[in-house]
Amino acid sequence: MQTRKTIVAGQFYPGQNDSCIDRINECRDAEVLPETLPETIVAGIVPHAGWTFSGPLAALVFSAIKQQHEKVNTFIIFGAAHGYFGSSPAVFHRGSWITPLGEVFVDEELADEVLDAAPSVSDLDAHRSEHSIEVQIPFIQYLFPGSKILPVIVPPREQAVTLGKAVGEIIAGNERRKIVCIGSTDLTHYGPRYGFTPMGVNSEALKWADTINDRKFIDLALKLEPEHLLAGAAENCNACGGGAAAAAIAAAKQLGKTEGLLLAHTNSNEIMLRNMNTTSADSVGYAAIVF
Repeated sequence: MQTRKTIVAGQFYPGQNDSCIDRINECRDAEVLPETLPETIVAGIVPHAGWTFSGPLAALVFSAIKQQHEKVNTFIIFGAAHGYFGSSPAVFHRGSWITPLGEVFVDEELADEVLDAAPSVSDLDAHRSEHSIEVQIPFIQYLFPGSKILPVIVPPREQAVTLGKAVGEIIAGNERRKIVCIGSTDLTHYGPRYGFTPMGVNSEALKWADTINDRKFIDLALKLEPEHLLAGAAENCNACGGGAAAAAIAAAKQLGKTEGLLLAHTNSNEIMLRNMNTTSADSVGYAAIVF
């Protein structure tokens, strides 16, 4: 059996069981869910930086799902393609993943359905160095014990939307099982460190990244426009996981959703100022959205 071992435990999130659980609970306590949530949640958008920065927003999405659905059979996690350069979505179709919270198994039956129905390939090696999916899994293990996962790296290509639509059809045909799609992406990477400074290097430029560039992505996500979101991410450089987000949104739209709910939006510079009393010339945006 293929087992994918952790690569960023102890860096992006705690590497020990107890400290990992403590940090998950701290992340859950850091943000408050809105009073009104969708009656049924079929998908979400989560960030994937280190938990110090993105953990509270990821926790918001998983907590919202938990509040509305006590049990989820499988989470399909669409990840960003940071180091995978294939043209087709890469499905981790067999085996399990290990984190400090133990082992979680791949939904192999669902993997076969996706591979048969959608433009994708079975590629375990593509996942070996990708962190955008791994950092979500401890939240699933802790809040949804017994749930399975289906990790899929999704390049920012048109196939992402086709994949999402096909997955939505598969989920619609599995009425007895609760399956939720998660799209993992951070938003605008702004500043000299990222080589993206179209508005200069100053506080106003960082404000532009947050209130205008990020917002373009968020607005398209909330309106469930995966094709425009995918094209906008390429044009505006406002999502590193545009393919992952587009796939999740396309699946939600296929399942009948007509709008998303923004739970929170922030950025790394804002978090640094609030928690560390310091700022940076660089900033990365984060959003938590459910559908």
